[in-house]
Amino acid sequence: MLVDLSQTVGGYLHKVFVVSWDGWVILGFLGQGLFTARFLMQWIASEKAGRSVIPLSFWFFSIGGGALLFVYALYRADPVFILGQGLGLFIYARNLMLIRKEKSGS
Repeated sequence: MLVDLSQTVGGYLHKVFVVSWDGWVILGFLGQGLFTARFLMQWIASEKAGRSVIPLSFWFFSIGGGALLFVYALYRADPVFILGQGLGLFIYARNLMLIRKEKSGS
């Protein structure tokens, strides 16, 4: 039984991570990389400030990663992923609008 499970899981992982690489998967990983970068930027900024900080770069990485992942989700026709990334893009853009409004004094 354990051998069958190991072979099944191993076969699945091989299919997912080795066989199915194409331009869309690379685009998806690029989007995920931008998402990871936003958390790294936030962490570094917070460590430097000694308090929780959300730098402007966080929102730009969010939009970049979200847009690429949204396109990837559209290609994959995944409604959960499409809804999640679409809503996220709206929130990221709105935060940038609020930041710009605050800086301009309006």
